[in-house]
Amino acid sequence: MTKRDYQVDLQGKDTARAFASNQRVSLKYANEICREIKGKRLERAEKFLQNILDKKEFLPLVKYHGKVPHRKGESRSGVKAGRYPQKVSKAFLGLLNSVKANADFKGLGTENLLIVHAFASQGFRRFAHQPKGKIAGKGWKRKSAHIEIVVREIA
Repeated sequence: MTKRDYQVDLQGKDTARAFASNQRVSLKYANEICREIKGKRLERAEKFLQNILDKKEFLPLVKYHGKVPHRKGESRSGVKAGRYPQKVSKAFLGLLNSVKANADFKGLGTENLLIVHAFASQGFRRFAHQPKGKIAGKGWKRKSAHIEIVVREIA
């Protein structure tokens, strides 16, 4: 089953939303990015994710920080532990571009968009095998996550 409904019911002429289901990314990093970009302007969130891809800025890990080393410089969000998740950042950048296109289609100004809702939940877990066959190899489940973003135009 794929997820079809949004977690929050924010609809109106001044909102736009986008949804990506079963993205092959880690749910833990997706939750941390959602926490970090919620309440920010769309341009700032895109710049933050691009800085993660360029390894100029780290993603602060507030909840899932076990055995994660500290990073140089000032603390962000009250912690110095962080990582640079590449796949999740690319998935979120694609989703932010999608929500920007949806807002443009609705006639909203794309420079005045504020992220009011960001949410990630567990997606379908695909079964995979180690490449030694079924008998000698072991099986595991691949990660995936549903990601949703809702933006609102501010004056």
